[in-house]
Amino acid sequence: MKVLYTAEATVGGEGRKGYGRTNDDRLNVELSVPRGLGGDDGPGTNPEQLFAVGYAACFHGALKKVARESRVSVDGSTIDSSVTLGSADDGLTLTVGLDITIPAVEQAEAERLVEAAHQVCPYSRATRGNIEVNLTVRAA
Repeated sequence: MKVLYTAEATVGGEGRKGYGRTNDDRLNVELSVPRGLGGDDGPGTNPEQLFAVGYAACFHGALKKVARESRVSVDGSTIDSSVTLGSADDGLTLTVGLDITIPAVEQAEAERLVEAAHQVCPYSRATRGNIEVNLTVRAA
């Protein structure tokens, strides 16, 4: 593997209730535990929110890449994401939902682009076979 970029971060405090920051301090966040997980729902963010933003941003980049290669415009496209933490008999689980809107193309073309993006997106590749990822596609 040829390394293109490495992100580095430090997390401290009490696990989900603490802080996180990148080595360049571009991201510096307080972490809080949501009420649904038994926390105080403090002012900080949580790992699921960070993962939701990261996955959506990565997927949007992959979508733009495959669209560019196909010479198709995805101008105005958006991705709404959700990351759900649940419990199963064997422990905690994650489920991801990506709701992709591409207003500039027809539904069949949007679905083709989204499937192609799902094949090349590094987050999709990393999670494939490990967690449930549900894709919803909306087009013109």
